Amino acid sequence: MNTSPKMASQSRAEAFLFLHQQAGLFVIPNSWDAGSARVLESLGFAALATTSAGLAYSFGKPDGHASITRDETLLNARSIIQATLIPVSADLENGYGDEPTTCAETIILAAQAGLAGGSIEDATGKPDRPIYPFDLAVERVKAAVEAARNVPTPFMLTARAENLIYGRPDLNDTIRRLVAFADAGADVLFAPGLKTRQEIETVVKAVAPRPVNVVMGLSGGGFSLTMLEDLGVKRVSLGSSLVRAAYGAFYRAMDEIRQQGTFGFAAEAIPYAELNRLFQHPLR
Repeated sequence: MNTSPKMASQSRAEAFLFLHQQAGLFVIPNSWDAGSARVLESLGFAALATTSAGLAYSFGKPDGHASITRDETLLNARSIIQATLIPVSADLENGYGDEPTTCAETIILAAQAGLAGGSIEDATGKPDRPIYPFDLAVERVKAAVEAARNVPTPFMLTARAENLIYGRPDLNDTIRRLVAFADAGADVLFAPGLKTRQEIETVVKAVAPRPVNVVMGLSGGGFSLTMLEDLGVKRVSLGSSLVRAAYGAFYRAMDEIRQQGTFGFAAEAIPYAELNRLFQHPLR
């Protein structure tokens, strides 16, 4: 019997909720297209995230709020959802607008696209004032939470405090924002840019019992999954690190050809037949 899209969305959403409720930590790698999503699913990951940077790079654009539209983001998310059977959570940037009502609209559209979750950040995309004022940031999360509670399927809303990656190394304000986002009803809290054991542990304790997402794969990250789990982290995402790793291999291959005139990189490439088998495999 074929499963209807509505039933499929419901089951994925419930599976995503369960991942946050069960004991232990889980990794949610960031795919940038349907192909990368299929590869990650084949490796056994239980859920996927998207990456705004990866999508922008695939379009030949830099990452940033003005780079990718909401329609492009949701179209990409749909392609990933259609290519896989596991829950997908989207990087929804700042909700694609300043107003709380726009954030709410974005969450509704994301749920309608079949997403099991998504993130709203407090970064404006404006260099002169990169972070929304505290009160507005909280109102935006409140609106997103209300929208998430009124869609037909469970929707895990992640609220992001962006200070640390926008030149504002103010951990106290970051924690103040995360606590306010948790009080507003956000399901998951996330502050990209946490660097030390103490910073991570402080954030986890401040918003407990709400789950915390940390991003790994950035330069300078010396944590293992075991260490992060011991600190109380629930979810580990990888941001743009996988797409950058893919481009890194691409660059090294081309550099070998240009500089040495050789093709040794092919020995490290995944065999053509193996990729064909992966992508020909029907969805279960």
